[in-house]
Amino acid sequence: MKKELDLSCAEWRTSSLSGSNGECVQVAFPDKQVAVRDSKDIQGPALTFESRQWSAFVSGVKRGEFDLA
Repeated sequence: MKKELDLSCAEWRTSSLSGSNGECVQVAFPDKQVAVRDSKDIQGPALTFESRQWSAFVSGVKRGEFDLA
């Protein structure tokens, strides 16, 4: 069973392109992993990914794989 990642000291980052409406996600990079959380609920849950999983996701975004249009 995988040990839960301690995010209590994680350095969370918000994109500078996120605007000021507070509706964005934040990311952190603890222990060679990637954590993502909702900026409106910073005490809520976070999703965690291995670096290679995150890289595959970002590559897909750049290629437009998730575009709804």
